[in-house]
This record gives sequence, structure tokens and C-alpha cells, in this order.
Amino acid sequence: MQGDTPESRGKQLGTTLGSLFSGYGGPGFSIRLWDGWHWSLGNPACTLVINNPGALGSLAVRPNEVSLGEAFVQHDLDVEGDLFSAFPILEYLNNRSLGLRQKAAETVLNSIVSLRRWMNDGLRHSRSRDQASISYHYDLPVDFYRPWLGETLAYSCAYFRTADDCLDLAQTQKLELICQKLRLKKHEQFLDVGCGWGSLVLHAAARHNAIAHGITLSEEQTMVAQQRIRAAGLGQECTVEHRDYRDCGELRESFDKIASVGMFEHVGLCNLRKYFRAMRGLLRPGGTFLNHGIARSATSPVRKASFVERFVFPDGKLVTLTQAINAAEEAGFEVRDVENLREHYELTLRKWVEGLQRDKENLLGIVAEATYRTWLLYMAGSAAAFHRGAIGVYQVLLSRPDHGRSKLPLVREDWYARSW
Repeated sequence: MQGDTPESRGKQLGTTLGSLFSGYGGPGFSIRLWDGWHWSLGNPACTLVINNPGALGSLAVRPNEVSLGEAFVQHDLDVEGDLFSAFPILEYLNNRSLGLRQKAAETVLNSIVSLRRWMNDGLRHSRSRDQASISYHYDLPVDFYRPWLGETLAYSCAYFRTADDCLDLAQTQKLELICQKLRLKKHEQFLDVGCGWGSLVLHAAARHNAIAHGITLSEEQTMVAQQRIRAAGLGQECTVEHRDYRDCGELRESFDKIASVGMFEHVGLCNLRKYFRAMRGLLRPGGTFLNHGIARSATSPVRKASFVERFVFPDGKLVTLTQAINAAEEAGFEVRDVENLREHYELTLRKWVEGLQRDKENLLGIVAEATYRTWLLYMAGSAAAFHRGAIGVYQVLLSRPDHGRSKLPLVREDWYARSW
């Protein structure tokens, strides 16, 4: 057809993109296609690189977490420049009307990239499926995590006294804050549920002289944690075993203090009451339990398609803070304190992204590039979600009263007293 030239098609695409982003108010960006064509809006903080027509379909017609995440992992979609600045663009697109998105895509393509689905056998949150889900994420070699997690190997939100704190300091401050909130004392029996590579049990034993025990569903983490305990010479004070929290019946009322850090997200709404009942059963009367975990905002829509659930944390559906607290109270706990560390987790994730990018070449010698890109996108996207308040991370301090006695002081100044 006369006038149907690369120049005219490029002009038409530019006009369509201009219409699509007419109400966009975020940071400037540019788009570069597989054939070199490019388009810019404002002063670009990043460039969205579209490496094939299918990726453009994911971006324009179906910009959900799964389609875009898969395109990024497969290198069909890339981001040059500030990775974090890409998330306001994608959030804007996701909120645009379907008709405008289809018009933009139909300008340049008629097909859309298909999706790969992660599948797992068994019922959601059954024991076998939970085991498989945890292994899927946590049984990567520890050498993949170590460069960007730092010396503590703490894989949860750090605690920053100032935004300039280094990651190792902020993680140590988080471990100490948990012990201080629990008021952990010498020779007290302490349980860390979902203990990871043993960071908190090691800190509790070394800094507070507690008798610390950790459980995890990851065999890799169990092995590494036991190695770290031996290396620290804490074999008498500190133990870690491979165990499901639902299999702790013989330990009933064995612990003075319990913490669960970054494990609660894997429990699922269907098991929430069972989880809190299990924790209360393990805790002695008068004991305290600190539950540290991510919850979604009650006003944030539940997305059917989740990149994190599909590719990072299988079966990882977040509950709201209200659902968690209701389940805890129904299990017999008394709520003593709730603190949202949302800003702290954004800072933590930005540190992790810096580490992933800094050590990219070394990490690609340990895992496939698709795995690396999955973790990079997951971390950056999570930071964006914390920044906009779609999710928060809450430390909820719970008490099991002893005939009405909480055994807690009237004030909490000791939480923030620097004792190390």
C-alpha cells in the first residue's frame, strides 16, 4: 500500500505510544525495538529494550507480572539504566484500559508471546507441596546468596538506624532488635521457626547466651547452618534441624521465646490458624512470640497473575495484617506490639539489587542467567511494591499470658538500648 513505509509505520507507532502514555506522570523513559527503532518520553531514566514482537505484546496488551516477568527472564524484555524506574511505567500500563493497550500492540504485531507455567504436584500447602516449594527457592547453592546477602546471610528485612548503614550492620541491628523485643535472656530456650542459614540462632546464642534451636524445611539451609554453628564453636548452645513446624508436637511448651522471620509468608491463609495454634503450643505460659513477615495492603487488589508466586515463591499468597492478627488472637495470643518496617525492606532490597548487579559475572558461574534475572527482577519489583505501599513487613509481638500475667514491663525503652 502506498505510504506504508518503515518511516510511516514508525511515525504511527510513535503517535500510538504518545496516546498510550498521555496521562503518565512518572520518570522519563525510552523504548528501543529489536530493529533499532526508538521512542522517548521526557528525560529517560531507563530504556525498555524490546527484543522481539512477542515481548511488545506482553508489554502493551497483557502487562501483568507473569507475562512481563517471563519476558524479562527470557531476555525478550530488558531494562537499561535505572531498573527501579521501570516499575512506575509498568504499573501505569497495567492500569490503562484494555482497548488502548490493544490498539498500541496491534499497530506492530498480531501475536502474543505464550506463557510457561510452573507446575507442582499435590494440594496447595500440603506438606509435600510446601517442602517442594521451599526447596525450589532455598535449595540453590549458598554461594549464590552469599555475595549479595553479606556476612550475616540474613535473607529478610534489615533494620536501618540511618539510610547510610551498610547491609551487614543493618542486618545485625535487625537480629538484635528481634532479641531485644523478645527480651531474650541467658539460658532461655529460644526457637527460630524457618531459621534459614542460622543467622538468628547464632546471634541469640553468641550475643544473649540463649539455648537456641532452629528449624527449616530446606535441606541445603540445614546443612549450611550446622556448618556455621560448628565453625562458631556453638555446638552446645545452638542447634538446627530439618523439620516442619507442624511436626513439633513432642516439643510442646518447650520454649521461653519464639521468633519466625520471613517464614510466615509460606504458611498460606488456609493454614494460618493452625500455624498460630502450633506456635502457642510450643511456647511456655508467660512467653513471647515475634512474628516477622510480609503482608499485603487490604486496599491492594489481589492479582490473579503473580510473577513472584509463579517463578520465585511457589504458592506464596500474602495475607493481610488483619487476617494474621485475627488468627493469632483466635489461637489464644495477646497482641503486644505491631511495627511496620516497610521503608526498611525497600532499603534492604535496593542493597540486594546492588549486590546482584555488582557480582553478576561471578553469580553467572553458579546459576543460569535465567535464574539470575529472575532474582534481579523479583528484588527490584518487590522494592517498588514496598515503596508504593502495596505490601508491608510487620513485626508482631505476641504474648501467651500466664493466668492473665504477661510478665512484660510497663515500658519498652530497653528495646532500643544498644547493648553490643
